[in-house]
Amino acid sequence: MRRLSFASLVACAVAFVWGFWWEPQRLVVTRTELELPGWPKPLAGLKVALLSDLHVGSPFWDLPALSRLVERTNAERPDLVLLAGDYQINDVPGGKLIGPEAIAHGLASLHAPLGVFAVLGNHDWWNDGERTRKAFEANGIHVLEESSVELRRAGASFFVVGLADQMTRPSAPRAALATATPGAATLLLVHEPDVFETFPRLGVAPTLTLAGHTHGGQVWLPLLGRRVVPSAFGERYAYGHVVEEGRHLYVTSGVGTSVLPVRFLVPPEIAMLTLR
Repeated sequence: MRRLSFASLVACAVAFVWGFWWEPQRLVVTRTELELPGWPKPLAGLKVALLSDLHVGSPFWDLPALSRLVERTNAERPDLVLLAGDYQINDVPGGKLIGPEAIAHGLASLHAPLGVFAVLGNHDWWNDGERTRKAFEANGIHVLEESSVELRRAGASFFVVGLADQMTRPSAPRAALATATPGAATLLLVHEPDVFETFPRLGVAPTLTLAGHTHGGQVWLPLLGRRVVPSAFGERYAYGHVVEEGRHLYVTSGVGTSVLPVRFLVPPEIAMLTLR
């Protein structure tokens, strides 16, 4: 009995150190190949780096860590970098509020032939979204909000459409997607993934929807799963590649932490997506 109690105590201590110290400061590159119906053949092999929920100022994710994140992303040589929101923090224990100007300056070193595009998240609007937008634009990062941009590569084109934050801003996904050429290959960038569920009722479907916000639950427990996911659909859109009725969604677990500075079996990630 004493041995069992000691083993349980050691296991709890290891789990605590893992979740509150080791894993939150890890950074992994998750490489995924996505076969997308309708994706143009000339664009096959397009590499997209998806970053979200940086929460710069959360424990272990200060400005030097942001620089390392940028260096690691650039080393992957993406064709396109997409940023899915929540660059700042609110009331994270052990965190320090860092202004959007410093964050934007750090992100300005991201390099990709087709550019760097962003949407803003709920934390960005809670901390003055307009100030964040101006800081990003001043550093060469294009912020999309209910708008789109057409990109060309290898003689073919596709669109990136950015939606407004679904929690804090008015948004009309159908109208935003209409800013792209009808029938064109379209990447929809949004902070919260829950909008994906509405597409059948809206009569619209981008080629691929890209989102963050959930942090992958931050904690994944064997047999129990992801117990806390900030989504109306629980684990349905918590993490990874989701396909529903031929529609494709990819949700990244993000980088920083929110509410509590803990990650367990859900490491901070750079999501590298190869589209085919």
